[in-house]
Amino acid sequence: MIERVATQKILQLSTVFKAVAVTGPRQSGKTTLVRMLFPDKTYVSLENPDVRRFALEDPRGFLKQHEAGAIFDEVQRTPEIFSYLQEILDSSPQPGRFILTGSNNFLLQQNISQSLAGRVAILNLLPFSAEELFVSDTTAPDENDLILKGLYPPVYDMGIPAEDWYPNYLRTYIDRDVRQIKNITDLIVFERFIRLLAGRTGQELNLTSLAVETGVDTKTVQSWIGILESSFIIYLLRPHFKNFNKTLVKRPKIYFYDTGLVCSLLGIITKDQLLQHPLRGSLFESLVVTELLKKRTNAGKQVNLYYWRDKTGHEVDVIVDNGTSLLPIEIKAGKTMNNEYFKGLSYWNKLSSQKSGLIIYSGDQEEVRSNGISTMNWFTMAKSDV
Repeated sequence: MIERVATQKILQLSTVFKAVAVTGPRQSGKTTLVRMLFPDKTYVSLENPDVRRFALEDPRGFLKQHEAGAIFDEVQRTPEIFSYLQEILDSSPQPGRFILTGSNNFLLQQNISQSLAGRVAILNLLPFSAEELFVSDTTAPDENDLILKGLYPPVYDMGIPAEDWYPNYLRTYIDRDVRQIKNITDLIVFERFIRLLAGRTGQELNLTSLAVETGVDTKTVQSWIGILESSFIIYLLRPHFKNFNKTLVKRPKIYFYDTGLVCSLLGIITKDQLLQHPLRGSLFESLVVTELLKKRTNAGKQVNLYYWRDKTGHEVDVIVDNGTSLLPIEIKAGKTMNNEYFKGLSYWNKLSSQKSGLIIYSGDQEEVRSNGISTMNWFTMAKSDV
């Protein structure tokens, strides 16, 4: 079994909070991990119709059977038990009594904030990171293979070919999770919307353009974006507010949490197709952004990533906001360093009167230049403390 970086944080949270909720997309390894970490706790799957019916019809009776503690899997399926769970948690100071998992962040967060605020710690578990998958490797794996294959555990643990796994994952996600969140009548239109969104990976979110191409209104598009975001299919990278007296772009950029899913949606199934595809650079950027995301979520930290762009087109791909300092990052898919890579960061440094920045790319030349800008291979970044 591949060791997950989030292990220590989950164990630590279970010693100080009465319950721990592990959220994330379906098939990201939540159930496998919590069952391994808490082998003495009874495992209860609320996807099971009989178990779910019992929990919904007699929540007191259901929880009475598990007073000593348990793992409740896909707990967002039974929102009625949260108020009763509050009673049990308040009756004892025992930490780590219940471990909850859920694949819908909106539904789970909503129920926790209403009934269990202050009693439950929440950690998002995303698919494998490159650090987890290649922990013993000293040289970078082929980023194109990784982009194509993605990082969902079943593709590695069960050896299912990516071109077979992702279409079925998408079909299951639409049939089960989308219907659970919102009663979308025309799932074919919704699937077309996801494919259109995949073609905008790394681009600004333009609701009007998406609505026109999908054939629905902008309110519907906004609602569907919310569904994909809350179920960990897409991530919206918000613009940073620092303007340096410049007029800034205010729309977020769209990234999918997994490049393998994007490739499947775009019909990219071979490395040759990927290398020739116009979105290859955006897919590499998406790989790096999600690796940065996983560093934060695996440590149980708030995500502090943004991007910066002004109305004249000057842009920095990622801004890491550390509170007292900002780290600008440029992401480049090429393997050969050239002066064009430094333009965005040099412009930022001139505006901000600082000397810092990081270029993450697929090449091996790593250095720190006199202007304070460093260059780093993407895999070195994935295994570092950036």
